[in-house]
Amino acid sequence: MNLKSLNLKLVLGAIYLAILIAVLYFIFSRVDIQDLTNYEFIMENRETIFKYKNENFLLFYFIFFVGIIFWNLILGIGSIPAIIGGFIFGKWWGTIILILGNTIGATLFYFLAKTFFSEFIEYHLSKKFSKFIIFIKKNELLYFTIFRLIGGGGAPLPIQNTLPVVFNMSIKNYMIGTFLGIIPTTFITVALGSGIESVIEKNTKLTFSSVFYSPEIYIPIFCFLIILIAAFILKRIFF
Repeated sequence: MNLKSLNLKLVLGAIYLAILIAVLYFIFSRVDIQDLTNYEFIMENRETIFKYKNENFLLFYFIFFVGIIFWNLILGIGSIPAIIGGFIFGKWWGTIILILGNTIGATLFYFLAKTFFSEFIEYHLSKKFSKFIIFIKKNELLYFTIFRLIGGGGAPLPIQNTLPVVFNMSIKNYMIGTFLGIIPTTFITVALGSGIESVIEKNTKLTFSSVFYSPEIYIPIFCFLIILIAAFILKRIFF
């Protein structure tokens, strides 16, 4: 790599980091996280959101789809858009849009990370995940898909999206493995968001009993616990 190419990568990488920091600052300075978990706030805005969705169906889907891609690029927590998507679009449409958006967003993030930050990532992750890296190199597509299927062995989504940089995974295999691997966890989380919306629609006030005895809620939670157990076992074996 010549000096000019290296300098260009450093400049572009710095620009990406600056944009990332600016966006995160804007989000956390403008959005009150407590409102997103406040039942009264959700009830007051639910009808407005659903009305806008029904009146601007394609536009609303497109905005949310682009938002998912952008959320991956700023290292967002994966469960947040999944629950919101299930709440607004239902478990089937929500699952489809989340899988496509997260696959494209994660792949774009992987491309950027691999292009601009590969040495930094390898330095910080190669030793911590050395056993897994040796294992996955045997068949990167198969084992990366399994890695995604069980929720990354308990690793946060940004780490899951970044780790393949260490073993220089091909973008094609990364995209296929991500698409196939995130289907179960995405469906479960989206179904949870859809279940929350169903409970809110049926009840004027959320109570422990209305949530605990609702199959729309406890079935996704039970499935999610199974994935967590599998992830814990995998982590003990390989990490």
